[in-house]
Amino acid sequence: MKSALTLLTTAALLAACAGPEPKKPAAAEAAQAALPAATFPGAELAATGGTAAAALPWAQAFQGARLQRLIPLALANNRDLRVAAANIESARATAQARNADLWPTVNAGLTGSRSPNSSGGINSSYQAGLQVSAYELDLFGRLRSLDAAAQAQLLAAEANQQAVRIALVAAVATAEIALQADEALLKITRDTLASREQSLQLLRQRFEGGVIGEMDLRSGESTLQAARVAFAQTQRQRALDENALVLLLGTALPADLPPPTGELADFEPLAELPPGVPSEVLTRRPDIRQAEQALAAADANIDAARAAFFPRITLTGMYGTASSHLSDLFKQSAWSFAPSLVQPLFDAGRNRANLASARAARDAATAQYEKAIQSAFRDVADALAGRATLAEQRTAQAAQVDAEARRLALSEQRYQAGIASSLDLLDSQRSLFTAQQALVQVQSQRAQNLVAAYRVLGGGL
Repeated sequence: MKSALTLLTTAALLAACAGPEPKKPAAAEAAQAALPAATFPGAELAATGGTAAAALPWAQAFQGARLQRLIPLALANNRDLRVAAANIESARATAQARNADLWPTVNAGLTGSRSPNSSGGINSSYQAGLQVSAYELDLFGRLRSLDAAAQAQLLAAEANQQAVRIALVAAVATAEIALQADEALLKITRDTLASREQSLQLLRQRFEGGVIGEMDLRSGESTLQAARVAFAQTQRQRALDENALVLLLGTALPADLPPPTGELADFEPLAELPPGVPSEVLTRRPDIRQAEQALAAADANIDAARAAFFPRITLTGMYGTASSHLSDLFKQSAWSFAPSLVQPLFDAGRNRANLASARAARDAATAQYEKAIQSAFRDVADALAGRATLAEQRTAQAAQVDAEARRLALSEQRYQAGIASSLDLLDSQRSLFTAQQALVQVQSQRAQNLVAAYRVLGGGL
């Protein structure tokens, strides 16, 4: 009996302790080895100083008073983040269950049976003790491979939560930028409306005095209505952007939240994030780590499917007491030990189909991993391409606004002196309004580009 228990315990310890740790798949190592060691396309246009994005917490990156209130609310209430956290718990439970398969299940049991015998009497049998049922000796690694796959899936779920968290912080910052831009456009539009109402009143007086014709009056009315259209559109867009922000937060906006100022300068500290080299991005981006762990899980599933072709050895045993009389149950010890070996001979191609399916899933995971790397490079390259060019565009757009403002001032002077027509004045007003709107838009794009750079470089990880 002791030898049987010793054999059972030793087999359990050997099988359970031999579970492999998830390792980097060969395809992932090959993809990383092929990466360029230099910088990203367009990185030479970006600033080289500053703190790396991955080392810069969001609380330091976004100094605006509103974002200091909004981002914690989103991290606490956003439903996508809650789903990601629940997925981690589900993957952890699955991993624990797969790890438990490596160990024998020991049950305490009490059984009894009574049956008639050939002499007309009744045979009684009672047993009590510890039972191990169909414990599989994992000699060919099937259970260890399933355990490794579950562990890799857990790591993938944790990486996914990090990716969702980074994306959420960036999304809240982007939504805040949109609201700031809406406020700036509303302010510009209100000022334009007031100016055009005054101009139309002057045009109406000159029309009634016979100084100008109806064409000039109708042109003034048209420019005023165009400003009202723009004002209504901006109000609607602001409401939509606020609704999008509320969805990200997962709760209503705080009642004591400071109103948007319409200024985008608060996001400028993000301009000095260095891009780093491609190999560093691989260690920062959680979406790439998620794809890598999914590939590791697919590799482990292939090992498990391959192990299904080999014999499966199971052990069943019991140690306790037995008696033909219930009153004497605990007076006599008893044990049983029943190993079994099953070798698949014919399964209508089930094992081969499972192996083919696992290999196809691994090919798909490899393609997804390679796509994740390519997408990461494109994201960083796009952000770097926009960093310098948007700054130049903003400078040029601001200069155009100044020029249009001076042009409008000159047009008003010429119009009051009777040198220029009202059409020239209205054209100057329209040009300035269009240039001001374009400046707000490029400022918004510049700020959003800085947030995107922070996100794609693994900011806040």
